[in-house]
Amino acid sequence: MNPHEDPSDASAPAEGTGIGRPADVSVIIPTYNAEAWLDECLKSVYLQDFPGTLEVSIYNDGSTDDTANLIRQWKSKLEDRGIDMIVGGHTSPKPRGVGYAKNRAIQQSSGCYLCFLDSDDVMMPQRVRLQYEAAVPLPKSIIGCRVRREPEEATERYTRWINSLTPEQLLTQVFTSHGPTIIMPTWFCSREWFCYVGQFVEDGQGTPEDLLFFYEHLRKGGGVHRVDECLLQYRYHEHAATHAVSEDTIWKNRVKFLEERVLQHWPSFTIWNAGKQGRKLYRSLTPNNREKVMAFCDVDCKKICKGFYTHEESEKRPKPKIPILHFKEAKPPFIICVKLDLTGGGLEENLHSLNLKEGTDYYHFN
Repeated sequence: MNPHEDPSDASAPAEGTGIGRPADVSVIIPTYNAEAWLDECLKSVYLQDFPGTLEVSIYNDGSTDDTANLIRQWKSKLEDRGIDMIVGGHTSPKPRGVGYAKNRAIQQSSGCYLCFLDSDDVMMPQRVRLQYEAAVPLPKSIIGCRVRREPEEATERYTRWINSLTPEQLLTQVFTSHGPTIIMPTWFCSREWFCYVGQFVEDGQGTPEDLLFFYEHLRKGGGVHRVDECLLQYRYHEHAATHAVSEDTIWKNRVKFLEERVLQHWPSFTIWNAGKQGRKLYRSLTPNNREKVMAFCDVDCKKICKGFYTHEESEKRPKPKIPILHFKEAKPPFIICVKLDLTGGGLEENLHSLNLKEGTDYYHFN
């Protein structure tokens, strides 16, 4: 150790039972001040019906509550059950972030497959078994599952979206504000594929490390598959790490990925929504992609009657005037900036009336 380095800032070496052979599956748990939920979380690992070798790799990101003591208690319980537990962590006063903790938990683990679990969530007993069976023939895929929300009434639209996406939409709806179409606490993948994609970004609090990894996974040709059973209780609470990520950060990454994956291949397109979200997307595009926007379209007569959207770029360049059309008069392809499941079925009905194909004639960006 550097003599000028604070000893409390050094990561503690991982502790395990040293069984000397790789596990079939490592359950990866980053944790920070999780004493309220950790008992339930680790009990759900204890109750797994997976017939292969299972280990837990937990990394304590500087917790200041009773998390460390609970981990010690569960280590002996799990090992009595035949489940190895590797424990790492640090005692510095500031947490390093979820990406850092996940990476350390993966590095200290041995499993051929990685099963991600947040310390505030709970797995159903069959989760590891069913996702392992799905992952073996899909070595380049992230495997997810359906979830139930706790409390039940929290984020109803989001939960419905998670559970109802078709296999095709798992790939076509990756640009929406909801984030990855397979949510992080349900991820299951091979270690080999994870290492090929690369580790999580370690920029600390406020970084959407799961979204950035998911996009890189898709860039490298990775697949997405969901086991269509509810295998996880996904807890919503005010201290969840996801609340630390700003909407602006998510927006910028989504726009960048949309431009890279879709817009660079389209010679022209229409933005569906002449309101706030549609105009924001237009302003966020690169100059080259703004020039590809043929029109805005909408169903609101007041917006359509304005005739044009005028965007002031600079004093040296003339203001572009973008036509605003009724959606039936507009030409695909479309980038749709209207939130799904919020128009009483109106958006979905309008799309259906045009006989368009998602992923070819339009993508959702809402």
